[in-house]
Amino acid sequence: MERSRPSGALPPARPPWLVVDGHRWSRGPYTVGGALLRAVVPEALLRIPHRVAEHDIEIRSVAPDLRDRVAARRETVEARIEDAERILVPAPRRTLRLANGVAEFLRDCLPGCRPPGSAEPLALVVENAHELDPTDRELLAILGRRVEPELLAVVLRSSGPPPDRFGGRAADPAERARLHDLRADELEAGGEFSFRLGAVPFHRERGADPRGKGVRALWTAVDHCVQEGFLDAVAELGPRGLRLAEPGSELWWCFTQRTATALGALNRQEEARDLYEHARRTSQDPVVHAACAYGTAMLDARHPDPARRDLERATGWINQAVAISTILPDRRERAFKLGFDRNGQALIEMRRGRTDRALVLVESAIGLAQAELADRHPVHRMVLRANRGRLLAELGRTKEALEEYTAAIAIDPFFADHYLDRGNLLLSVGQAEEALADYEAAIRVSPPLPEAYYNRAELHLSLGELEAGRVDLDRVLELDPDFLDAYVNRAGVLAVLEREAEARADVEAGLALDPGNPHLLTVRGQLDTEAGRFEEAAGAFDAALERAPGLGAAWANRGILRYRTGDLGGAVADLSRAIEFGESAELYFNRAMVLRELGRAESAEGDLRRALVLAPGDAEIRAALGG
Repeated sequence: MERSRPSGALPPARPPWLVVDGHRWSRGPYTVGGALLRAVVPEALLRIPHRVAEHDIEIRSVAPDLRDRVAARRETVEARIEDAERILVPAPRRTLRLANGVAEFLRDCLPGCRPPGSAEPLALVVENAHELDPTDRELLAILGRRVEPELLAVVLRSSGPPPDRFGGRAADPAERARLHDLRADELEAGGEFSFRLGAVPFHRERGADPRGKGVRALWTAVDHCVQEGFLDAVAELGPRGLRLAEPGSELWWCFTQRTATALGALNRQEEARDLYEHARRTSQDPVVHAACAYGTAMLDARHPDPARRDLERATGWINQAVAISTILPDRRERAFKLGFDRNGQALIEMRRGRTDRALVLVESAIGLAQAELADRHPVHRMVLRANRGRLLAELGRTKEALEEYTAAIAIDPFFADHYLDRGNLLLSVGQAEEALADYEAAIRVSPPLPEAYYNRAELHLSLGELEAGRVDLDRVLELDPDFLDAYVNRAGVLAVLEREAEARADVEAGLALDPGNPHLLTVRGQLDTEAGRFEEAAGAFDAALERAPGLGAAWANRGILRYRTGDLGGAVADLSRAIEFGESAELYFNRAMVLRELGRAESAEGDLRRALVLAPGDAEIRAALGG
């Protein structure tokens, strides 16, 4: 059965269940997603209200028109504070979490939408599919992957009426403007907020007052999309607002800053840099210049390609930001801006490897916040405490780091990332039970979060719980089929579980994402060794070590291969190299066995004794030592 039909042809005798104009200029991000939820949630509230509650974040974000019917059960501090105190921009991957949550919610709800006795799939027809917002493109791809075709058939059509169908054909410009305003008035009066993300700004831009009502309508859309992390929409709406806003005005600066921030997060650094440069040339406001300097510094310091980061240039820009913030007249604004800038300085110092200096800067920012902002800027204070925890952890001051993460979580118990950070630190010091609690807290407070399941999988694997780890890795790849590390780990687990075909499938899937990945090549070598394909195994290990000469697992497994092929001297050499990169009882035991075959009994006994120190309860090692 076909999942989609670009031609728009419906299968015979299958009437559409839902027809949606998917053009992003209708209801903005999640035009299609919102329509799906509006069709399903009212009935679900009557039949399975607990499912609605479980997906409150996804529903309220994807379908804002339902916010009056779906209570916010998990709401971050950021959602409850005034605009001037909002400093976080959700990462682009937030929409992946939302889309997976919607898919899981629909899988539960769609069976109840079928007519009684019907087993036919529900047909969703999407018009103007070529004009979908990226959020809807991502959502439809996930629905196609995660919702059974027997339940939902998605029909994509690229035809549809043009967006300018209200007044666009009127000959007189004044009449066209009047009709656009009339349509915008009608949409606003209807009370459905989602139209304010698409159609309302579209019509206001073409109405009689584009520089007044048009700018305000665009700002409403941009502000909402920034809060929700709909960054592609911000990158499109923001420049439209900038074209109409009065240069140098407050709204002009708001458009500039939000658009540049979104562009930076989307890895469109040069476009963001151009916006900051234009703002510097347009405004004389010191706040604008400080913010532009900070933003430009972060573009240089956070470039996704480490080779293109310019920490020297970033230092120049952040120093300028600090110099300006220091002289701002309002003491509270000065404390906030200066603390923000010092946090940026700390990032640059950390990237330079100067962790101690970074910690001093973050602590000075915390001091400013405590002195001047104790009753304000909770998100700023939360970020600073978490950053202090991160730096303390890097310096080995684990107890203090844990206290900082706990303080950050206390400020906002619904911010999932800090549970992950604290959980990772707990796991690193052997507190597996506490780490597990944090990973599961992150899962509870967030829409489906691949990283939390991945971390929990690593915990299970560290405890030798291979099957539990595999289950979590299955979940990670269900949520995000491009999660490379999950393929690496699951391939390794499947190899140990002797599920060769599945392990090979993961190796190939991972290598398709990252050709030449040394970890995956190592697993391929292990599989080829066990299958007796020694030449292919040697090639895989050699390729892995060429890419990653410090990869202990590749040395260890090539050592096993060489032992299997009778090259005992090569096996000892490779196992010795593996030990240099990380001791383990298994490595010493394996080398001891090879050394014995070479007649080097004294060296073998030394390895076995070292193995016993690392694994004092291992019966096989004790037996090899003769007791």
